[in-house]
Amino acid sequence: MTQAESVAEVFMTALKALPKRERDAVLVRIARDRAMARDLLDLAAIAERRVQPSRPFREYLAQKKRKAR
Repeated sequence: MTQAESVAEVFMTALKALPKRERDAVLVRIARDRAMARDLLDLAAIAERRVQPSRPFREYLAQKKRKAR
């Protein structure tokens, strides 16, 4: 486990240990913070797309070039 993963685990454990009312207050503050909300949306999109098949970048560029013609 990396240091970042360890820190994240500590924060998650602490968040889960809070009573529901306090946990909800923390989550609402995170959601209201525009930068954090954007980061969460980005991370959710990445997690969702991780299961999608990938292809080499050169292949993508070649296809893009063909479509532009």
